[in-house]
Amino acid sequence: MEPFTAEPAVPDSSQVLDADAVRRALWRMAHEIVERHRGPDDLVLVGIHTRGVPLAEAIAGAISEFEGTDVPVGELDIGLYRDDLDRRPVTRLGRTFLPVDVTGVSVVLIDDVLFTGRTVRAALDALSDLGRPQRIELAVLVDRGHRQLPIRADYVGKNLPTALEERVRVRVDAIDGETGVWIERAR
Repeated sequence: MEPFTAEPAVPDSSQVLDADAVRRALWRMAHEIVERHRGPDDLVLVGIHTRGVPLAEAIAGAISEFEGTDVPVGELDIGLYRDDLDRRPVTRLGRTFLPVDVTGVSVVLIDDVLFTGRTVRAALDALSDLGRPQRIELAVLVDRGHRQLPIRADYVGKNLPTALEERVRVRVDAIDGETGVWIERAR
């Protein structure tokens, strides 16, 4: 007789945005950014690792397509600025790269999901070590609520009310081989 082994909990998952919906949301956000800034001049997009980087590149690509000019795109790793380093056994570090000096320009930080606000707080700390932008704004593909810090996104692809026990999964083709947004519910 074999001993009883419980199956691991597999979350139930439902897709809330497919690749076309993500593309449309990013295109709309690109238009909103350019409209608010009255053009793409003195604008830098900075993606927060990991999935914020390809999202920033997609928004920059959309701006380039409809404005006919390239917007610089940077990458920001916030690993050493997190407030939970003592709780994480290993912090994988990514690349931080800013193609231009951010002092005196408008920076739009871009991330996949806004949840507690702690990632954005860490990104603000990291960015302030690299220069003093004229202003910093935040663009996120998904705002799921449940903030622990007073942080709000300026540009949102999709507001997605969630329960605390749910998880929002963003997948982008450049990293995951597919693009979309899913809500996972633990069984």
